[in-house]
Amino acid sequence: MKTKLMTLFAVLLCWTGADAQTATENAKPAEKKILIAYFSWGGNTQHVAEHIASLTGGTLFRIEPVKPYPAEYRPCTEVAKAEKEADARPAIKNRVENWDEYDIVFLGGPVWWHTAPMILHTFAESYNFEGKTVVPFTTYASTFRDETLQAIVDMTPAAVHLEGLGLTSGSISESRIQTWIDFLNEQWGNSAAITTVAAEMASDETYYDLNGRVVSPDTVGRGVYIVKAGDKTSKIIR
Repeated sequence: MKTKLMTLFAVLLCWTGADAQTATENAKPAEKKILIAYFSWGGNTQHVAEHIASLTGGTLFRIEPVKPYPAEYRPCTEVAKAEKEADARPAIKNRVENWDEYDIVFLGGPVWWHTAPMILHTFAESYNFEGKTVVPFTTYASTFRDETLQAIVDMTPAAVHLEGLGLTSGSISESRIQTWIDFLNEQWGNSAAITTVAAEMASDETYYDLNGRVVSPDTVGRGVYIVKAGDKTSKIIR
């Protein structure tokens, strides 16, 4: 049975009503509205996005450049390299309708020149991610998966982030993506497994991002982190 992303976001729910106790007792988890925004050139990222949409019931949004990229591989890589070196923001010809209605945004693209395509930066800078939950995903040939997932996190600093997924073309399958979504449901949907982080990091704590990199105290922002303190390891949402 396909698993909807409902349990995953139970920790983000809130209830309203004059009688808080009655509301809490009677409330049912509200299903969050999901957007799957992606840029795809060769079709692999689109394939992943379509599986995510099928499994979550989310809305697909393909990020389309005003000026299409070359259809041939080498000319396309040359354009992508030039955009990266210029820190360009390629124009996007379409926009997400009713952006404010979405709670969760799966955001993905391929690895281009060791990182995310610059058009994803255009997308990220075109919308307000405050109050959103971003789940990054990417497709890649052999390397720079983690760097690209981290780039998507870095370009959406106002959002809360959940653990991303990177797949090669040969590893894309509905079952693989379902396993990832099940993992998110299990890890993030259980509010008992999530604690609130203090404003100041304790001296004996080490923070890691979801790609295993150590995060320095002055760069810890909103998001999900692995925290190690002595022999104890915990996962927190900040």
